[in-house]
This record gives sequence, structure tokens and C-alpha cells, in this order.
Amino acid sequence: MFAIIDIETCGGKFNYQKSRIIEICILVHDGLTLVDRFSTLLNPECYIAPMYTNISGINNEMVADAPKFYEVAKQIEAITKDCVFVAHNAKFDYNFVREEFASLGFSYKRETLCTVQLSRKLIPGKMSYSLGKLCAQLGIAVNDRHRAEGDAQATVKLFELLLKEKATNPIYKNKGVTELNKRRVDGIKKYILDKLPEECGVYYYLDKDKNIIYVGKSKNMYNRAVSHFTGTTNKSKKMLFEMMDVDFIKTGSELIALLHESDEIKNHKPAYNVMRKADIFSHSIVWFKDNEGITNLRIQEFSNADNVLVSFTKYATARETLERWIEDKTLCLQYTTLNNESSICFNHQIKKCNGVCAGIESVEVYNKRVSEILFDYTFKHPNFIVFDRGKNHQEQSFIVIENRKYLGYGYFEKSEQITHPEQLKEIIQKQTYHPDTTDLIRSWLKTNEGNYKLIPY
Repeated sequence: MFAIIDIETCGGKFNYQKSRIIEICILVHDGLTLVDRFSTLLNPECYIAPMYTNISGINNEMVADAPKFYEVAKQIEAITKDCVFVAHNAKFDYNFVREEFASLGFSYKRETLCTVQLSRKLIPGKMSYSLGKLCAQLGIAVNDRHRAEGDAQATVKLFELLLKEKATNPIYKNKGVTELNKRRVDGIKKYILDKLPEECGVYYYLDKDKNIIYVGKSKNMYNRAVSHFTGTTNKSKKMLFEMMDVDFIKTGSELIALLHESDEIKNHKPAYNVMRKADIFSHSIVWFKDNEGITNLRIQEFSNADNVLVSFTKYATARETLERWIEDKTLCLQYTTLNNESSICFNHQIKKCNGVCAGIESVEVYNKRVSEILFDYTFKHPNFIVFDRGKNHQEQSFIVIENRKYLGYGYFEKSEQITHPEQLKEIIQKQTYHPDTTDLIRSWLKTNEGNYKLIPY
């Protein structure tokens, strides 16, 4: 049985307070014809911005008296039970439905089938695989485009066409339709991977002796673990052969998953992890202003470093990084300590330094270029707290940065409204500080700007 589903939303990514499902249509297909249906507007319990009304035509007034998701959740669970979840770009629709159930404290897990991926296999060479353009190319009429029922009906017609294409395809005709759209995982390994939830966290591959052989993290642990089976290298095949069990820790927050994964890799040094194993750092690049007000960069031994920009496990890597910055930002060798002090640097003589060492370039102009590096490698505030999502919608997670170093993370119930730094430090799970965690945090903050709350203190 196939549940062919389309949803309309008031955002591009699920957010319990700002981005929810506003309409859903489920058409149940037995492989020959439609056998059941469910369709309704939904009150998202949040504001529908004009840009999303422009897409679907659904406005706040239309959903004011519509049922809320929790009021129809049982119907959705029942009608899709034992069905393959089918959608055009299934990842989007499935993730929204799964997150709506998660917000109610329930797990929703279905095998998925994406008609975009299926179309690429069975009818290759099309100019576009978006639903509207693909249907136009195939002569499939779409009524009420960007409304759930209209798009679901069009997806049904596309799905039926794909079934016919498969029946005559010499490569795929003897395969089940779901086989074309999923990764190949043998039954025993699938049984093991099914222990992993479709939630954010850190997961572990264990060998027959329960030794940790791999640590990974993902917003969706199950999907990420299954994706390993697409690996073609001998190393990945050997890892999957040795994997005899899995374990996991839910984090809710992707940032905490990143940090916890890094810490666990350093602690256990799993055989099949390559990145993040190093826990001994030898050198750092630091910055300071001299008596002339010029911002200097210098390589120092890690144990003696202050005002650290980035740390390294060996001197050669630190040197390579500094030399790259010198070339990219036209920096002076004298103020990167790669030239004798109180002399015009060699780079100025070959026109690769603008002459701050010779009094030709102003300190302000030179410092502005160095500040671009500082911006990329330092936190804006020395002490701050990042609040992110918890393991459920009643919970809040947080990490604490003090003196530009990561202290640890924790969770609390939103109803407790704990915000004072000293209160948070009392419930924090303290972590060993490793310099590369600074890089992880800095990168995550920039990538996810607007999706978390940051409070300096």
C-alpha cells in the first residue's frame, strides 16, 4: 500500500512556533487504484506570512477554524499505517509530518518513496523534475497547483505513469517499486539499524565485542546510518561488515551533537573515524597589537598561547595556514614574525606587501585586512550562552562559552525559564576543552544564524 501525500506549509523548515503544516492531503493507493483519502486544512497555531499565502493561497482566516494537527494526528497515523510514504520530494513532506508527531511526543516512522528520484531513474533526461514542470512535459493536468489535494492528485497520476514505465523497463521491471528508491541494506543489518531513531543525536557502530568502531552524528541518525551503505571503498565495506550493533544518544540540538561527536571520537578513537581524533595540540596562531597599534599574527607553542585564533597538532600545519593568510590578505612578513624585526620585509621588495613595514601603507588600512581574519576565527563575545532546541518541544538546550572557551552543555524544561549564567553553570555537563571545538561552534553559529538565541554575559 502507498500513501501518496502532499502538504502545504508556512515555512521551508519545521519550527514549532513559526513554520508548520497548513494543509495535508493523503491518497492511499494499492498499486492499481485509489482506495482511501484524507484531506484537510490545518490551523498551524502560528502566523502565516504573506509570502507563503502567495504560494498556496492559504491565509490566516482560512485556517482559523481548521483542526490543529494534534486533533487529526490519530487519523493520519491510522491511514498511513503499513503504507509506504510517497511524495514528490519526499524528504520535505516526510520531515514535516515526522516533526509534527515529534512535537506531540510521538515517533512517526514510515518507509519513504520519492517520485523525484523514481522519475530520474525511469524517465531520465527531462529538463526539470519539479512537479509542475515534469507534469507539463508528461501531459499530466495539475488542478489547484500548490494546494495539497491538487498536487497530491497530480503525484498519483505521475506515480501510476511510473508504475507503467517500470513494467516495461528492461533493467527495473523485475524489481519492486520501493527497491528502486532505497539503499540496499541486507536484512540483518537493517534489523540492527532499525534501533536508531529518526532524530538528532550521536550514534555508535559496535563490533561483536561491543567495541566502538565508529561514531557519527546527524539530524536524522537512522537515515545517516543507512546512507553508509552507499559507500564503495574497501574501508567502508569492512566497517559495515564488522558492525554488529548500534547505540545512540539523542541530543535534539545539532550543535550539541557536533560537540559530543567530536568529544567521543577523541575519547574512544574509533578505528573507522578519520577526523577529530587528535587531542594533543602543539602550536597556535595568536594575535596582538604592538606599540604602533599594528595587529600582529604569530605562531606560538600551544601551552604558552594567549589570544588564540586557531590551534594545530603540528607546527608545519600552523606555518602553512599563516603563509596562506599572508598571500590571501597581502600581509607583511614583519608583522607575522616571518621576517626579522625592524626591517622592510622581503615581500614588500617583490611587491607582495603594500608597505606597512616601510611606512607607506597606513596602520588602519593594514589592520582592516587582518581584522577580516580575526572576524573569521574569533567569537564576537568572550562570554556567551547559545540556546537551541532540546530533545523534545518542552525542553531547551544550551552551551556555555567562557573566556572564548567551550565549557559544556545542558538541558532544562522551558517552564523553568532558567536564563542566568550562574544557574545554567550549576546544571551544565562540563566537557574537556579541545581547541577544535571552537572551530565547530564558530562554523555552526555562522551557518545557522537566526535559528538559535545567543546571550552575551
